[in-house]
This record gives sequence, C-alpha cells and structure tokens, in this order.
Amino acid sequence: MAMAANNSLLLNKPAHISNAASSSSSSLNPIFSCKSAAVKPISAIHSADGSNPKKPIVPAAVSPGVSAPTPAVNTKKWALDSWKSKKALQLPEYPNKDELESVLRTLDAFPPIVFAGEARSLEEKLAEAAMGNAFLLQGGDCAESFKEFNANNIRDTFRILLQMGAVLMFGGQLPVIKVGRMAGQFAKPRSDPFEEQNGVKLPSYRGDNVNGDAFDEKSRIPDPQRMIRAYCQSAATLNLLRAFATGGYAAMQRVTQWNLDFTEHSEQGDRYRELANRVDEALGFMHAAGLTMDHPVMQTTDFWTSHECLLLPYEQSLTRLDSTSGFFYDCSAHFLWVGERTRQLDGAHVEFLRGIANPLGIKVSDKMDPNELVKLIQILNPQNKPGRITIITRMGAENMRVKLPHLIRAVRRGGHIVTWVSDPMHGNTIKAPCGLKTRPFDSIRAEVRAFFDVHEQEGSYPGGVHLEMTGQNVTECIGGSRTVTFDDLSSRYHTHCDPRLNASQSLELAFIIAERLRKRRLSSRTTLGY
Repeated sequence: MAMAANNSLLLNKPAHISNAASSSSSSLNPIFSCKSAAVKPISAIHSADGSNPKKPIVPAAVSPGVSAPTPAVNTKKWALDSWKSKKALQLPEYPNKDELESVLRTLDAFPPIVFAGEARSLEEKLAEAAMGNAFLLQGGDCAESFKEFNANNIRDTFRILLQMGAVLMFGGQLPVIKVGRMAGQFAKPRSDPFEEQNGVKLPSYRGDNVNGDAFDEKSRIPDPQRMIRAYCQSAATLNLLRAFATGGYAAMQRVTQWNLDFTEHSEQGDRYRELANRVDEALGFMHAAGLTMDHPVMQTTDFWTSHECLLLPYEQSLTRLDSTSGFFYDCSAHFLWVGERTRQLDGAHVEFLRGIANPLGIKVSDKMDPNELVKLIQILNPQNKPGRITIITRMGAENMRVKLPHLIRAVRRGGHIVTWVSDPMHGNTIKAPCGLKTRPFDSIRAEVRAFFDVHEQEGSYPGGVHLEMTGQNVTECIGGSRTVTFDDLSSRYHTHCDPRLNASQSLELAFIIAERLRKRRLSSRTTLGY
C-alpha cells in the first residue's frame, strides 16, 4: 500500500486531540455535545500535538528537504466540532448519552486507521485521473457487516479488484487507482427513519456500526458500542489488505492465479485467462531482456480505502492533526464521500468535510442543480487543488445523457478541476416480482456507456467507476453473461442493504470499460498523428 513519505513523521511524538465541543454546538445536535474529558496522550502517527481544534489551522513548520503539501481545505471559521452548529441529517439518536460520550472518548484515544501521507498520495493519483492520465476503480460492499467479516471475503473482493485492475490497465494502457469500499463502509443513509412490517413500526436499520438488521425492538436501538466494533473490524480488514497488497499476493507475476474458482469455467474467466497469459508473456519478454522483476512496482500494489462520511461523531473521533502539514485528516479512511442525502451547502456533513484534507467525493444524482454543484465544489476545494474533488454521478443512462453535460459545462465554466466518476449502480435499482431489490446488468452497462459517450461529446475525461460489488458468487443483480434471472435471486441473496455485482458480472463490466478505454486511447493517438 502507499506507505511512502511517512518516515519523517515517526520523529514526532504526537499527543491527543482535544474534542471539546464549542459553545455553539449544542443547539442543533444536543446528543453529540460531549464534554471534554482528560485522555492519556497516544503515540499514534498524525494525531495532534497538543493543539486546540478550535484554532484556525496553520501549516506546521516543515523539516528541511520536505515540501509542505498544498492546502486544499477551507478552514475559515472551522473547528473540529463546528459541524455540531449545523443541521445534521441521517444521524441516529442514541438513548444513552453517557455511554455515547464514553465510546467517543475511547475512539479519541485509539490510533488512526490510515495515515495522512497515504491520503495525500491518493490525492496525487486522483489528480492524474482528472487529467485523463489514470483511471479510478472504486468498489466493494454496499455495507460491510459484522456477520460476514472473515478473511476469505476480504481476499476475494481484493482479488476481483486486482483482476479488474489488470483488465482496465491492459485495455487503457494507463495506471488504475484501486480504492476499496472496505475497512469502514458500515453506515447507510435511509429514505425513511422508520420501517414497518406486518403493522409493527421500528427504527430503520442504519448499518452495523449503528444498530442491528434483525427486525426487533432491541436490535434497532442505536448502540454506541457498535462504533468500537466497527473500528476494530476496519483496522483488522486494513491490516489484511496491507498484507495482500505488499506481501507478494498482488505481484504481477501472479496475474494468472487471480481467477476465482467459480469464474474459472466461464466466458469471463476464459477472457481473463487469455489476457493474463498475454501479460505473462510480456513479463517473460521483459525478464529475458534483463529487466528485473524485483522492482516494487512488479511485486506490490497501491490500495486505498473509502467510505461514505455519514456517522459524524465517529468521523470526528478519528480525525487527527497531521504533524507534517498542519492539516486535519479523517484517519478512518483515505477517501470519504458525501452522499446525495447529506450534501446540503449549509449542512453538518459539508461543514465537517470542508475542514479535513482527505480527497473527497460528491455523490450527484439527476436532481443536482449545476450552480449548486459549483458552489459545493467552491466550499470543499477553494484552492482548486487537483485530486481533491471527485464527482460521482449516479442517475441512470437516460438522465446521464440529459443531465451530465450541463454539470460538466457548469464545472468547466467555474474553472474547477475535478475527477468525473460513474456510479452506475444507485440509479438502476428496481424491485423484483419476489419483492427483493435488484439491479439489471443491462441498465448498469447502459449507464457506463452513457457516461463515456457524454465525456467524449464534451471533450472531458471519464475518470473512473464506483461499484457496489463483491468477490462472492452471489445472485443479487440480474443479467450478465452467466444470466441471473428473477427466479435465481433468492438462491444466494446475501446483501444487508443494496444488491451487488458478483465477481463474474464485475469482470464482465471491466472488459466493457476496458474496451472503451482502448478506443479512447486509439482515438487520441490518431488525433495526435501517431
């Protein structure tokens, strides 16, 4: 994983960030007005160094030979807890405030899950995608669960992302940025705060880090202790991902061994095997020519984590002041995004995100007004730093062709540099005759094609895809070359929230995208006269 540029930080002896709530914080979000508590200093990299989070952020002194990161955050009248003075949507109401405060103090003292230097490295890669020189592959579970937490599930999702990355890199001949919806993607926004079954009305399930999915009163009560378990599972997941990414499993020489067992004898498995063999032959040629296979690029891969920034008390408790740059980073993940339901310009989630230095995503549907999008970008990236903002469009194929051009033009008129990414999942959810939610593969494919068509038409760059997917052989989305029908859905429908592409469907979609990237590459070469 991206571990470079962090060694200088080991010289520092950071201490705990005080999370005392500001005096104006209690009016709109009383359940999170935790009193300041004395917590022992921790020796975690990138935590604060006795700093007051209410002070404006000023970049710290940088050691000789180390360049200071370019500021991208909007720190005007911002504090770590200033979000509490804004209207916060989609947050649970915890009945036991004392227990909540105790849990948040515990999280305050925990080490960060990710490092600021890794987040900066990802931002640099995303800046390349914004210019059409790289491609983002972001994928993973709709919502991670405690029950399905095991090494095999983590490995299989990582493995299918490696396969998809190889397909995209081979077709596009450009770097693929691999980001997982993993190691923290628990919380889910809900369209209704309550759910009703057979005349019984209970609070909605909001993700395993908030409450349980069983439909009974005890399970649906928000439990702050679940945040501790979510932290532990996220840390363990990332630990395993780091081992896979750097311990030889992701070595390019293993490209022929990444096929999952159940895709082995399928059309997509055959296509992948053919591609892998071509890559293997190319590696053999390089070795014969005297080019070493021991280079880190050949032995390891960069892999980052991401999730929706939704449960703000948890996110605040894992935010640390980076001792190299002097900026706050949310160390629960490398990349965070604000969702369709929480991206209000004057809302709590935007207020929190504007002050942290992680690269950020903005989920955008067909409801987004182009002028509002420009204002939101200005709030989150006032310095117009490339790689800071990724716009993740989710609107269905037909809406994509109608609405996306106006968004692209508005952002271009504003002079903003963003990375455009397609989420072809959320705009294509339907209800099957059996009552289960599903997504037709044909609709997903159509939205991806519309995304590429619009960017070709507008002269902008299709920067990536954002998928809800799994390495498991589930039957949750219908269609694909190994056709999943409505009748098949109930056989292996395991999702806790929304339907995911299975490994075969994910690989099939990767080949479709790779072909578009290849055509774009050849078209560019023709235009340049190559």
